[in-house]
Amino acid sequence: MSTPAPTTPARPAAHVIRDGSEALDVAAGLAAEFAPGAADRDAHRRLPHDELDRLSASGLLAVTVPAGHGGADLGADTLTEVFRILAAADPNIAQIPHSHFVYVNALRHQGTPEQRAFLFGEVLAGRRIGNAQSEVGTKHLMDYRTRLEPTAGGYTLNGTKFYTTGALYADWIAVLARGTDDKIYVAYVPADSPGLTIVDDWTGMGQRTTASGTVRLADVHVPADRVIPHHLTFTGPQLYGAFAQVLHAAIDVGIAEGALADAAAFVREKTRPWFEAEVEHATEDPLLVQRFGELSLRARAARALLREAAREIDAAAADLDDASAGRASLAVAAAKAYSDGAANELASALFEVAGTRASLDSFNLHRHWRNARTHTLHDPVRWKIQHLGRAALLGTAPPRHGLL
Repeated sequence: MSTPAPTTPARPAAHVIRDGSEALDVAAGLAAEFAPGAADRDAHRRLPHDELDRLSASGLLAVTVPAGHGGADLGADTLTEVFRILAAADPNIAQIPHSHFVYVNALRHQGTPEQRAFLFGEVLAGRRIGNAQSEVGTKHLMDYRTRLEPTAGGYTLNGTKFYTTGALYADWIAVLARGTDDKIYVAYVPADSPGLTIVDDWTGMGQRTTASGTVRLADVHVPADRVIPHHLTFTGPQLYGAFAQVLHAAIDVGIAEGALADAAAFVREKTRPWFEAEVEHATEDPLLVQRFGELSLRARAARALLREAAREIDAAAADLDDASAGRASLAVAAAKAYSDGAANELASALFEVAGTRASLDSFNLHRHWRNARTHTLHDPVRWKIQHLGRAALLGTAPPRHGLL
């Protein structure tokens, strides 16, 4: 018997998006709504509760639900575009549902038919999934200490999580934990469960409104029908890691494009020309035009690699084996490594081209650099480049894990 849904505040009924064209139109419309308030939300750490309710109501959070369950079943090619569009407007709002899509995808991999039917229904209704995955103070990223212990009628969860992006806004929390067999499971837990505490203690210099703080779990009861064997995902060819990583790359590309757009607007409207250029307007300075061309080229290359990676994922999904999964992972590694550099370079170059005035707090243009520098710390791109190098030199296939 399925466990009832969590009690949540009333929200508008969620729209159901039917195809990729509609999804992109909806994303563009929301981005236009969200962009004007991005600087203020960042400056005052005003959490985007209303904006996320708009995102839920739009139906975008359900676009990867399989067609057999009533969703649009959209692939990575469209979803990365949705993330890129939203991130160019406000990368905080784009990052918040990252884990939502990742754990919807986890259900596709390992959920039972009953689990999928129930939780996909929740997603179609506009409910959001946040994460309780990473931990601090452990030996390394994969050293999970949170425990899932069997008990009467299900399990109990005990542990402490951090970097729980989306949890503060979520209806369901996807908790990564080790079972008594020391293998990894995911438990889908209502956010208002007794013993589950969400702490708004995120103080990162960037991505300030993602609320990526602490989740504490103290004897949290989980029914047996809310747990999936996540470890099985990595026993064969899989796209779980590539899917998660390509969405991060899309956010980075969006940050780069948002920074470039704001730099161009600032130069057109406010920047004075350098006296040696002997021009009337800064936009007529040939050296400045040259630099904008270089930055535009960087952004275009990042977007092209992102598109290639997404298409490799979709191609592999249609014909999955070790070879196709490996190609997708390497394409994503390339996109992630390049977009990391592009986001940081363009967010920094903004001040180079716009001038000293652009550094004033009143404009809050430094949020682009803070967001880029913070978001790109999720995992080291030097390891992406290692995997690319080993594949190019030795023909070595990339490893199977959730970060590639």
